Amino acid sequence: MAGNSFGQLFRLTTFGESHGKALGGIIDGCPAGIELDLDKIQWELNRRKPGQSAIVTQRKEPDTVEIYSGVFEGKTTGTPIGFAIHNTNQKSKDYSHIKDSYRPSHADYVYDKKYGFRDYRGGGRSSARETASRVVGGAIAKQFLKEIKINAFVSQVGDMKLEKPYQELDFSLIESNAVRCPDTQMAQQMEDYIKSIKKEGDTIGGVITCVIQNVPVGLGEPVFDKLHARLGEAMLSINAVKGFEYGSGFAGVAMKGSEHNDAFNPDGTTKTNRSGGVQGGISNGMDIYFSVAFKPVATVLQSYETINKAGEKVTTQGKGRHDPCVVPRAVPIVEAMASLVLADYALLARTNKI
Repeated sequence: MAGNSFGQLFRLTTFGESHGKALGGIIDGCPAGIELDLDKIQWELNRRKPGQSAIVTQRKEPDTVEIYSGVFEGKTTGTPIGFAIHNTNQKSKDYSHIKDSYRPSHADYVYDKKYGFRDYRGGGRSSARETASRVVGGAIAKQFLKEIKINAFVSQVGDMKLEKPYQELDFSLIESNAVRCPDTQMAQQMEDYIKSIKKEGDTIGGVITCVIQNVPVGLGEPVFDKLHARLGEAMLSINAVKGFEYGSGFAGVAMKGSEHNDAFNPDGTTKTNRSGGVQGGISNGMDIYFSVAFKPVATVLQSYETINKAGEKVTTQGKGRHDPCVVPRAVPIVEAMASLVLADYALLARTNKI
């Protein structure tokens, strides 16, 4: 199986399955001399881990990261950083009923057809649990970036949408509620709605918005490696993501060019920022902002009809511990993937000119 690495100079390779012994990864290309705060890395993992509130999966995992190489006396050495997160609360029997059948809208069918074999325990490698390794990589990338601020938050659950522009939001409130929405009133409504969906044995989707501030001018490469293209690739690689837009996004098509253009200020900043901080595939120093759409979690705790390996119709029911809405736990994953992209381009920028 290919496709387990992300990045060019700052490169993360992940390994592991949902119900295997451990998940983990190797970060190659991280510069030497970065002072790492291990508590901050663990804090990021705690934001993603299961069992943290009543509106997420109740699988109980400590998700404690162990770093095995590449760090000495609290600083990176420039050598590969190897790490692992051990699984401790697998309940593989919860998936024995789908050993010979395929769950709708999961990777079960395509994995079986592509490889002739599949790990049916929680989806194996296709499980969103793989993203724990990305969060570790992103947390280290954040500490390399230092001055760049990356804040993601839940801006929509179902049809409940936060209408305020991000400039009017207090990002310090993101971690004050289980939904990770910086508007406390909307957060409570979203939480109540997710709980009602959970009682029905159903799931709901949502949107995460990410804002990146203090980005220097010049990150990104022309043509095929545009900054927004790599951000889109990063976000679309996350489980359950169905859409990505940055800047004015799809709403921009209704505007005239004279309205949409970002006029310059004398210092090179722009009066508006419909470009979303990226022009010609290169950062222009303005805030980078984008939104990521997540589908409803495919596992519903209801009876459903599907097919088995023989192509016969069968009826089964979703079991196990699953998120009724993935977006609260996906916030740190979005931040992590954005951090990996920016760390990679920050290193590439060092090769642009003398």
